[in-house]
Amino acid sequence: QLQLVESGGGLVQPGGSLRLSCAASGFTLDYYAIGWFRQAPGKGREGLSCISSTGGTTNSADSGKGRFTVARDTAKNTVYLGMSSLNPEDTAVYYCAAKAKSCYSGSYYYTLAREYEFDYWGRGTQVTVSS
Repeated sequence: QLQLVESGGGLVQPGGSLRLSCAASGFTLDYYAIGWFRQAPGKGREGLSCISSTGGTTNSADSGKGRFTVARDTAKNTVYLGMSSLNPEDTAVYYCAAKAKSCYSGSYYYTLAREYEFDYWGRGTQVTVSS
């Protein structure tokens, strides 16, 4: 019954901003970490950012620079990904995913968990950056 539904994608101009939403149902954010990934055509799935069951965040290099910011609203059981200074290279399908408690990888010390470590996935939302 655990489900994740992404929304908020669309067409934005280069340099613009966008906020994606990940609505969770069938579980509470108090027990799961939520990560954000993206996949561009012909590319593998790339981890971006994650927020743990206690509200701590883990970021990739890009999100660590402030372009991507993860946040949550526990009352709404929803996690957000804020994106700014977007460029055409950010065009991709963006996914949210859930795993128990921690954002950290079980194989790589104190780094964002890899795609295969997340147990539940949404179906994605398309983000297109173009003028």
